[in-house]
Parts: sequence; C-alpha cells; structure tokens
Amino acid sequence: MDRGFTEHPAFHGGCQCGAVRYSVTAGPAKDCVCHCRMCQRATGNAFAPLVEVEADRVTWTGTPAEWASSSVAWRGFCPTCGTPLYFRSDDTIEFMAGTLVTGTPFDPIYNASVESRVDWLDALTHAPSKTTDPAILAVVRSFQAPEE
Repeated sequence: MDRGFTEHPAFHGGCQCGAVRYSVTAGPAKDCVCHCRMCQRATGNAFAPLVEVEADRVTWTGTPAEWASSSVAWRGFCPTCGTPLYFRSDDTIEFMAGTLVTGTPFDPIYNASVESRVDWLDALTHAPSKTTDPAILAVVRSFQAPEE
C-alpha cells in the first residue's frame, strides 16, 4: 500500500446530526485535496479535502447511505441529515476532512485533478479575513450533534 501513504494516528468523525459516526484505527493514510468536478458537485464546494484509508480499518456506528457517482466511485452520506461523509472505491475510503473531529491532523500531500480547480481559489489568500460577528453567534442555536 505504498502510493504516498504515511502513518496516521487513529481518528474518528461523523455527520452533523450524529446518526452516522466512524472510527479508523491507526495506520497508513493519505491526505489530499481533490478538485475534480465530481468532488465539487458531491460536496457542493470548490474542492474535497480527503483522508484515504483502507476500508477494513473503519468501524461504523449507524449506516451511511451510498450513491454510485461513477463506475469506480461511491459517495457515502448520512441518510438523516445529508452530510457528505466519504468517497469509496473497491478497497479504500476517503473521508471528507470536514467530518473529522476538530483537532484531527490533516496535512495534504498533493492536489488532485487540478485541471478542474476553480480560478477564484487564488483570490482567497488576498481576501480579508473576519471572525464571526458576536451578534450572529448570540442568536445561532446549533442542532448539530456534539463532537466526541
């Protein structure tokens, strides 16, 4: 399983509502960012930050739903809240980095499918950064499950 994999600590994560959770044992993993159109459309975002692991190292609580997005890829998501969780091929699962519990290491080693990379990503490094307005934080009530 060479293909750019490095040793990674055990990690876990899940969906927004808590109906689907996963745990991955320590071992080889590969962090990357995919810019392909399928990942863009599956996540509703400009790219998909992914952590790839061998499928047999994953333990599930709850059952994700899947949809075949191509002849070689299945997209897993929570059937209750719709959170995109992963991209699966025959023997590996690539988890969406946004579903990892906060603090989980994520260190992408490459960008994939850059021919589909959106042009405006470069502008983000020059755009001003702002924290969330305290007035907004005061009225927002999250319905998301707590992180474990």
